[in-house]
Parts: sequence; structure tokens; C-alpha cells
Amino acid sequence: MAKSVRDRVGDALRHNRPWYKLPRLLAMPRLVEIRNDQREQNLHDTEEPPLQKQEIPPDLSPQLREERTVDGTHNDLRYPRMGSAGCRFGRNFALQHVAPDSANLLNPNPRVVSRELMTRETFQPATILNLMAASWIQFMVHDWFVHKTSSLADGMDIPVPAGDTWPAAAIRVPQSVPDPAPAGSSNPPAYVNLNSHWWDASQIYGCDEASAAKLRSSEGGKLEVEATKLLPLDPATGIECTGFTDNWWLGLATLHTLFTLEHNHICDLLQQQHPGWSDGQIYGKARLINAALMAKIHTVEWTPAILPNPIIKTAMNANWNGLTGPDLQEVLEFLNDSELLGGIIGSKADHHAAPYSLTEEFVAVYRMHPLIPDELVLRSATTGEVLERHQLPEVSGRESRPILERVSMADLFYSFGVAHPGALTLHNYPQHLQNLHRENGEHLDLAAVDILRDRERGVPRYNQFRRLLRKEPVKSFEELTDNAEWREQIRKVYDDDLEKVDLMTGLYAEPLPEGFGFSETAFRIFVLMASRRLKSDRFFTDDYRPEIYTELGLSYIRDNGMASVLKRHLPELAPALQGVENPFAPWRAVGG
Repeated sequence: MAKSVRDRVGDALRHNRPWYKLPRLLAMPRLVEIRNDQREQNLHDTEEPPLQKQEIPPDLSPQLREERTVDGTHNDLRYPRMGSAGCRFGRNFALQHVAPDSANLLNPNPRVVSRELMTRETFQPATILNLMAASWIQFMVHDWFVHKTSSLADGMDIPVPAGDTWPAAAIRVPQSVPDPAPAGSSNPPAYVNLNSHWWDASQIYGCDEASAAKLRSSEGGKLEVEATKLLPLDPATGIECTGFTDNWWLGLATLHTLFTLEHNHICDLLQQQHPGWSDGQIYGKARLINAALMAKIHTVEWTPAILPNPIIKTAMNANWNGLTGPDLQEVLEFLNDSELLGGIIGSKADHHAAPYSLTEEFVAVYRMHPLIPDELVLRSATTGEVLERHQLPEVSGRESRPILERVSMADLFYSFGVAHPGALTLHNYPQHLQNLHRENGEHLDLAAVDILRDRERGVPRYNQFRRLLRKEPVKSFEELTDNAEWREQIRKVYDDDLEKVDLMTGLYAEPLPEGFGFSETAFRIFVLMASRRLKSDRFFTDDYRPEIYTELGLSYIRDNGMASVLKRHLPELAPALQGVENPFAPWRAVGG
């Protein structure tokens, strides 16, 4: 049958204009089309040998069926290891495209890329966001992934160019440690995730039994919290006891504390409804609910804050609730069979083209260090007056705890709520992170390390990355960036060769569409993997039901968000949040 005029016009519009420039009614189907295409072509397994399907034991314990495990095993009951801690990162590109170019790991020199293209001379704020949004994404990333790296002694050197102010001839960087390959393998190196790949709040709860047990109070399902409502302190590190503490700073400390308190609040509610439940039962259900609430906040609040494009806001809400919304779903339950109409949440789990894992390319597009400021101003939540000013090292590592003990949690969250993070762009990398001293003796330029990590792990450079996403490569430096000064700087650093431009450089240089806080190229990975983290996880799909979460749990997730969590534990923040549509957008200033 011949296409209607409307269909022909729609086809022409979709294929001659970027999706984000289409009318909303055409943009949404086009975005779904892009995601579905990527589900078929951009999910690749790296496990050797592949995971083997198993029969579900008839005597499988109710705990394994109904709760998240500490290490992420038994999410898919037929592939119990899938997505667990110690499984490999997958890839978004076929394996023949992701072998590291070992001969060019240092070409151009990552330190030169850092100094010439990343250095922050003047802070460039992301005015659509508050600083809590920067803390939040680091909080999430620490749930999702961490690579194993070598000792410093077994690291590699980035040569320091002549005239550089670095106090040594080279920057020694720990190397990523590949997972041992089986005999005869011809695949490129692959790396394991030391965290669970699932969206399971492991940054709060830990990823191994011993660590998780140390965090529990063993009473009423709760996690350990001091009488001051701060997390217990590890005397060996001077850092709070929680599931994941790498790269610790004040922004992480506040969120870890808040969602530990939220876990304990959920425990109280469950205890009231189920007085006969054991400590373990309450803990397991509270973790399920708390993790799902965090995933919801990220999907329908954080993402539309950093990507305040109306199409994306609709898409992210559709990911969670569907286009019909939760109220209509209750009436039309059959819509949960349709991911678009009914949402991913509560739909049928599907891994699509490959067993579930996070990917190296997903890690690469979440390199968002420019969000972090070099200076933090602490203010009163009641008067708005300045209480303290600190440089980033003064609020990092063990330095954060004394601040937590003298500045109230409400004042800290308010300070983050009214401050801006940095924009994700060139020349906006925190200077303190380009000169990072760690307590283990490492002295790093983190921007140079970011560049090196992508090369080391075989992440394609910018133009090839675009090709493999079926996006047109940029054909000139003029197309790469609309900033004339940056254009010449990039041309010089990369020897006038567009194909050498690193992914991170290209993502930060790329002109942003309206309503985008990061590049559309990065968004292509995001739109695939944001859905995948939900669609593959049975606790967001097949088992997102009252028999697993309880009726209380499902209603709690439905009725709560970041603002309600903040006001529940810190009611003093209500005036600053009044009238604020998205808690990750700038808050109202209080006082004069």
C-alpha cells in the first residue's frame, strides 16, 4: 500500500533533520528508532567463555528470588553470574573496532592535551544545574563501575614536555589490568568491573559480604548511623564507612549520608507494616526500595536537569512511567506489555543483542570532571550568609569529616543547591584535579589520565566513535567546534589530523543542541544504556511487583523523589526548595 502524504512527510523530516530539531511528535518515534537500532548493533559481549544458561533450581532460596544479592549475582536466574561484580565490561562496538592502538597510546601526549585544551583559566558555570547535580552523578558512577588498576610501580609513564611545570620528568600512572584471556583467544583486552553492573545502590551497601556486613546495625534492617546522624568513621582512613569511598569529598559524603538515612526510614515503615519480619528481610526489602528510588530520581529528575530538552524529558518519563503515566497504567494494566506506552518499569526483561553488562564506552562518556568546581562556598540555609570558603583539596578525603562535624547537613545541601557546577566543555577541567595528590602517593594529572584511559582500553577516537554509532564524522575543525580559538588549539595539538582527536576532546568541543548539558554524541550511548540498565534488570521489569517490593514499596517509589527525600530528613530546606521544579536545578536563595 502506498504511504500517505503524512507518512512521506514524516520520513523526509526524520531523515533530513537531526531528531532534536524535529517536532515532538516526530522526534519521539525517531529517538525510539535510534535506540532500537543501537540495541541491535551496539551491544557486544566480551566474556570468555560466554556465560552458560542454567536451569533455575526448584529449591532456589526465596532470598535469591526476591532480593538483590550483595555482589549482583542471581539477577537473571538463568545466568546467575551475569552483571555481577567481577564480570567483564561489554562493548558498544564490535570487538574488531576496540583493540588498543598501543603504538599511539601517547600520541599526542596526554599531558599536552590536558594543559592545552582542558586547563580551566576561568570557571565556566553550567547555570542550568546546581552543584548537587555534580555530586549526584559521581554518586551514581560509584554504584556502576570501577576498574582494577596496577600498583604505581607497575604503572606507565606519561612524559612531561619541556617547559612544563610538573616536578618530575614523567607522570607515573597505574595501568588498567586486563582480565586474563583464555588460551587461544584473539579478542582485544577486556576488563572486569569490580562493582556490580546492576543499578543496585552498591555505593551505599557494598559489593561483598564482609563489607556489607560491617555497614549493618543488625537491628531492624538498618545501616549503622551515629547519634549525630553522620556515618560512622573508619579510623584507619578518616573517611566514612559506606559501600564505596574512592575519590571521596564533601559532595559524596552528603549524599551517602542522606540515602543511608533514607534506607533506615524505609526500614521503620516496613517494620510497622511487617512486625514479624527479621532484620534480614527488612534490610533486603529496604535496599530494593531505596535502590529503585535512586534509579527513578536519576531517570526522571537528574537527566532532565542536565538535558532540559522537552523531548528528552518526555523520553525519560516514558522510560520510567510510559507515555500513559502510572495512574492510567493501573486502569489499563495490559499496557505494561508495551515498553513505549507502559514504560520499561514493570515490563518484560530483555537483554537484546548481548548478555547484560555496562560497557567501556559507557564509562568513557561519563567522564564529567569539569562539573567539579575548584572552590566551594558554604552558606547558611536560613540566612544565606557565607560560612566558609574552601578549595577542593580542603573538602576532599579525610578533610571532609571535620566540615561535616561543624557545618550542618542542611547548610551543606543548601550550599550545593545554590551553587553551579562547571560546564562540560573544553578549558574547564578543575585545576586541582590536574595536580592531584592522593594519600597513596600518586601524583596525577587526572585530565591526562582520562585521555590515556580511553586509549588504553580501546575506546575509539572521536570521529571513529561517531562512525560506529552511524553518525556522520566531522569533516573539518570548523565543524568540530564553533569556537575559533579552540579550533586552532585543537588543530595544533592533534597535528591538523581530525582522526587523532580523542573522544573526550571531541565531546567537550562539540556544539551543543538547545537543551543539552553534554554532547549529542555522548547522548547516543546514554539513550541506549540508560534504557538497558532498567530493561535488563528483573527488579525493574518482571519482578517490579508488590509480591517482591510490597505494596508499600511500590507506592513509596511512586510518591517520592529527591525533593521529598531532602525535606524528610532536612525540613529546614523547604524554603529553598519552594517553587523549584527540579531539585537538581538552582534553588531559591534565602535571606537578603
